[in-house]
Amino acid sequence: MAKIKMSKNAASIDMTAMCDVAFLLLTFFILTATAKQPEALPVETPASTVQTKLPETGLITLTVGKDADKNKVFMGIKDRDLRAKTLELMADKYQMKFTPEESAQFALVEEFGAPIQDLSRVIKMKSADRNKAGVQAGIPLDSLDNQLKDWIYVARQANADAGKTELLKFAIKGDAKQEYPQIRKIMDILQDQDINNFSLVTGLRAKPKN
Repeated sequence: MAKIKMSKNAASIDMTAMCDVAFLLLTFFILTATAKQPEALPVETPASTVQTKLPETGLITLTVGKDADKNKVFMGIKDRDLRAKTLELMADKYQMKFTPEESAQFALVEEFGAPIQDLSRVIKMKSADRNKAGVQAGIPLDSLDNQLKDWIYVARQANADAGKTELLKFAIKGDAKQEYPQIRKIMDILQDQDINNFSLVTGLRAKPKN
């Protein structure tokens, strides 16, 4: 008896729906992603295996490094509303005036490193120009003009005036090649204001294999 040969048709799957989902997910991630802001004072942090993350709010970062071959300190305030209030208190302390436009622009600046006398010029600059090497002179912290100490003090005052129950947290972000005395000076300024609990920012290093 002759065998009946069945014709074999190649199976096909409609991928239209899957492609639509893939493009919808891609569009979602592109629209919701936050671009990494360029650092005003780039530093290479020392390596560590510690994986503790810094808080997203209520944090002040003090970055110590070299810019244009000079040791400089920059300050970053996480909370936008706290930046504006801190500038207001600092201006009162130094008997200076900033326009509402300058205050609003300063609230958008995540990190700065200029004497308050030169801050108006820095605020008016575009972000790309502001972050160029050598543009900002760094926050003064010597014995005759310790503006960093005042910035820290008024930031804590602004945080208290806002009615926030949690104290501000501080982190020191130093370059791995930075000399210890400069870092020690920052620690001394914090400890003089009874801030004895602060973080040291490090880069993640792979754990050694056994």
